[in-house]
Amino acid sequence: MARALGLDFGTTNTVLAMADAGARVHPVSFNRGDEVVENLRTALCFWKHGRAKAETVTVEAGPWAIAQYIDHPMDCRFLQSMKSFAASRHFQGTFIHARNYSFEDLMTAFLRRLEAYAGERLAPRPGRLVVGRPVEFVGAAPDAELAMARYDTALRRLGFEDILYVYEPVAAAFYYAQTLQRSATILVADFGGGTTDYSLIRFEVGGDRPEAQPLARGGVGIAGDTFDYRIIDNVILPAIGKGSHFKSMGRTLELPGSLFANFARWNLLSVLKTSKEFRELTRTLHLCVEPDKIQKFIDIVEYDEGYPLYKAVSDAKARLSTAEETELRFAPIGEDFSVTIRRADFETWIADDLEKMRVALDRTIAEAGLDDGAIDKVFLTGGTSFVPAIRRMFTERFGAGRIESGDELLSIANGLALIGERDDAAKWAVAT
Repeated sequence: MARALGLDFGTTNTVLAMADAGARVHPVSFNRGDEVVENLRTALCFWKHGRAKAETVTVEAGPWAIAQYIDHPMDCRFLQSMKSFAASRHFQGTFIHARNYSFEDLMTAFLRRLEAYAGERLAPRPGRLVVGRPVEFVGAAPDAELAMARYDTALRRLGFEDILYVYEPVAAAFYYAQTLQRSATILVADFGGGTTDYSLIRFEVGGDRPEAQPLARGGVGIAGDTFDYRIIDNVILPAIGKGSHFKSMGRTLELPGSLFANFARWNLLSVLKTSKEFRELTRTLHLCVEPDKIQKFIDIVEYDEGYPLYKAVSDAKARLSTAEETELRFAPIGEDFSVTIRRADFETWIADDLEKMRVALDRTIAEAGLDDGAIDKVFLTGGTSFVPAIRRMFTERFGAGRIESGDELLSIANGLALIGERDDAAKWAVAT
């Protein structure tokens, strides 16, 4: 019987894993038609059904939320990247079908649907839940204590009492350590959707399982969603009004840049429709100097084209991992809208982000009192680790022979479950 359940609640994807006392670990799988999936998109879809005065709101999660949205886009409210709100004091909820949903409400709704789809695969449900958390949360001034309180409220609503929180790269390190044949100092670099996290751990191999000593950790709130932002900022926003002006009281003024910045971030685009700033834009469309462009902006938001835009941009980014250039098309801007994106240009757009990642890595290694030569292996994990510029940053610094990767989307959840079955699991937990 499994003793521990690991939960990797990610900005882009979520994974559950289970481990037993024999240190056997496996991700929880889900059936969707003929397809078996182990990582689920962190997304929610809400819609009404029934007649007036007897209407009820139904919620779906993961790929089922995406399917519902694609089939009935006009009737749904679709949310993604909700983890990005966790540490924000400014996010007090979003109105969906006349009800305000807090972050805790959204997280609870998402996990309840996952638990329902897992069904007997979680029976009996393990007594201990080990949850991953980033070293640094997303946001200009993230409040980690607030995020942990929100997590805890949501998870206790689900009936969990024995809950431990572990840094995500630490979990990935424990998973990778199962393959070690000799003692080693491991650097784990976890590149997710919202954050980049580093952890340095010394593993001593000898007994029944590796013994571990934490050396340092660090990170920065930059990862895959930020890279998507750069593509939107450079390719999409100029076509839908960024830099446009409006006329007011005899003056010509530039439209607020914050409106376009919010559009370009997936979590903020999900709630933009209900914002005061967006409502003001729709009322002043007739004052805009380029109303056709602004109308496209409004239509994308009002008709909930956020997920199709996300898909188009993230797919283009993925293609740039293997191709020198790719075409980005997005019909809601125009049937003939097509832009060629070159990898070289993309790497120029993310150059400042890569530098911040490098600085965070320097700080982490310095905190451990080590130099690069003292690191035996570097384990790269997370979906954003496929970006060639990131791979190159590490191979040039540490040499290709020290770089390892694998199970990029599953390693954290598996590592969380492995930590959960240890007698000293609490040693690896973060105080809340």
